[in-house]
Amino acid sequence: MTDLTEIDALKASLRGARHAAEALADVASRVEQTAAPADVAEPDLGELQRLTLANAIAAQALRGLVESMLRRRGKVADLTGDAADGVNDE
Repeated sequence: MTDLTEIDALKASLRGARHAAEALADVASRVEQTAAPADVAEPDLGELQRLTLANAIAAQALRGLVESMLRRRGKVADLTGDAADGVNDE
């Protein structure tokens, strides 16, 4: 049976990731219009710092949710203990 809470969380996570990516469009167009020898404007760098962090957090949240959904379905191994940090006891 489908978990409606999980589906709602996935939809919200997708919206967050899309909005975070869309927010980069305005500053990206300004940066792309910057002439090669010129430097990027300080306010644009500050905005990029804020937006890229938001984008990274949204993407990681979406990734975590998708992986937990796949893990619940048995499609992704649960990485715990030594397997998570790359240690091989063989």
